[in-house]
Amino acid sequence: MCGIAGIISNNTSLITSDRIKRMTDALAHRGPDAEGTWLNSTTALGNRRLSIIDLSSAGNQPMHYLDRYTIIHNGEIYNYIELKEELQKKGYSFFSKTDTEVIVASYDCWKEECVDHFDGMFAFAIWDEKEKELFAARDRFGEKPFFYFIDNEQFVFASEMKALWAGGIKRKVNLKLLFNYLTIGYVDNPNIPEETFFENISKLPAASFLKFSTLNFQLSISNYWDIEVENENKKITDAEAIEQFGFLLQRSVKRRLRSDVPIGTSLSGGLDSSSIIATLHSFTTYNSPLTAFSSVFPGFEKDESAFAKLVADKFHLQHFTTTPDASSLYNDLEKLFYYQEEPFSSGSIYAQYKVYELAKQHGVKVLLDGQGADETLAGYHKYYKWYWQELFRKRKLISTGELNAAKELGITEKFGWKNRIAALFPEFATIFLERQYLLNALRHEDLTKDFTQLQSKEAYYITPEIFTLNGVLYFNTCMHGLEELLRYADRNSMAHGREVRLPFLDHELVEFAFSLPANFKIRNAWTKWLLRKNMEKRLPAEITWRRDKTGFEPPQEQWIKNDTIQELITDAKKILIDEKILKPEVINKKIEARPAHEAANYDWRYLASSFLFK
Repeated sequence: MCGIAGIISNNTSLITSDRIKRMTDALAHRGPDAEGTWLNSTTALGNRRLSIIDLSSAGNQPMHYLDRYTIIHNGEIYNYIELKEELQKKGYSFFSKTDTEVIVASYDCWKEECVDHFDGMFAFAIWDEKEKELFAARDRFGEKPFFYFIDNEQFVFASEMKALWAGGIKRKVNLKLLFNYLTIGYVDNPNIPEETFFENISKLPAASFLKFSTLNFQLSISNYWDIEVENENKKITDAEAIEQFGFLLQRSVKRRLRSDVPIGTSLSGGLDSSSIIATLHSFTTYNSPLTAFSSVFPGFEKDESAFAKLVADKFHLQHFTTTPDASSLYNDLEKLFYYQEEPFSSGSIYAQYKVYELAKQHGVKVLLDGQGADETLAGYHKYYKWYWQELFRKRKLISTGELNAAKELGITEKFGWKNRIAALFPEFATIFLERQYLLNALRHEDLTKDFTQLQSKEAYYITPEIFTLNGVLYFNTCMHGLEELLRYADRNSMAHGREVRLPFLDHELVEFAFSLPANFKIRNAWTKWLLRKNMEKRLPAEITWRRDKTGFEPPQEQWIKNDTIQELITDAKKILIDEKILKPEVINKKIEARPAHEAANYDWRYLASSFLFK
């Protein structure tokens, strides 16, 4: 896990050691263990290293290979051992024990198809001196970031935008994306995945690679991976699915234990993080005491500390907790926005930030986390309506008994006439929802008329193209939803020089989950049915069969009621008024303290947006 930066230009005055050093210095938090730069007449590459595998200087970057390639790499390739053995049989030699050297050898062997061989999270760039070409790629789900700027003179890239700014790239706020964030909470554009909150800076989309040549100064971007959503295996039995899912999850966790530094886990008390701990505990070869870190909120109605303690006690964990509050949020907020760079949806991101800080305090450099299971296995209650609509369309809703089962479990989601119409006429429902969003956005009473008229011409609200449960899971996994959470995790962990690994995002595990019919995700009103069945003999029933699933939630409502936080929100409103985004009278409007996952979280959005202009 590292920070990378680079400059490609035929203008030698833009390729300087001072400039690339300023860029890597801005990424020092991502790689506190080592630093390095390399330059030639057209290229400057820089790296800040977080040493995880092969702690010796042999793993330092930029790394050279075959007197032809120079690589900088952020992330981990978990199957590097298997790939190394395969490449050695083909005649390749290695001088380090790193996964970085395996990446560059793979590129020499398979060229752009090398990415098909990688199980991992990564953003890397390889300069080919022979072809005078840069090849860069990003992992399938977007766990690791890659931002870039391009004009007629230069191509500049980095792990975080602050490195681009340090390299002289100007900040120019993208007001269209800001409009959509303020009105609906979107932090990206599902239709244009390269878009960011800054007009002149793009991100390489997940599951993509790029090529940039100094010979023709052309940038090309290609997608290399996707999921076949409608290719379901309808013949697989319950027993076969449970066994195969368990095998793939266990292999994923085992590979993500490859490290030369201490490993721990995040523990929320929910099914996902608990499942990873249970899987870890099943390995007889993993003899080190397990260490887990949690954010807890005693007295808060949605505090999960009792569930976390249940898991910690069962598996004899070294369990450390932190309790973020309004006072610590006030002290950390500026740093939090500095590391995140772009607005985020709620205060739950801060709870995660403090968990990774806690891991740093206890010397644990790598953490396993449960992100990704909700999006691939239908963990949220919002997925009920999609499943029910699919069943209704197939005339199976009544016969399956799913509505009655939901009622028995106390599920509050309803299936009314609007859902029936949406099920029968999905295209109509899509048009209606998009128009409804735009109308609501236009009516947003806090925004100035000029800002709304100028920025509302492009509404980012879209719905899944395939109106099935698998269709919406694909939408949230690959188009809109998951990458937002991965961005939060990357910046929060890197802020403290920690690495986060996500076993549920092994791509073969995800592909298998999507090959299964919807009733393997939701059955008898139980979300994530397949995972629950896999864990029912390993975890306490209170964890495996919990009914009260919510997204992880801190007491944000209490925090916002705090006087110091309200002062920050008032100051934020003033900034947005000066930018002619908010109407002047909004300054006198009472601040509304709302829970983290409530839709109309406008005051939090004003607070988050204001940092774009600082």
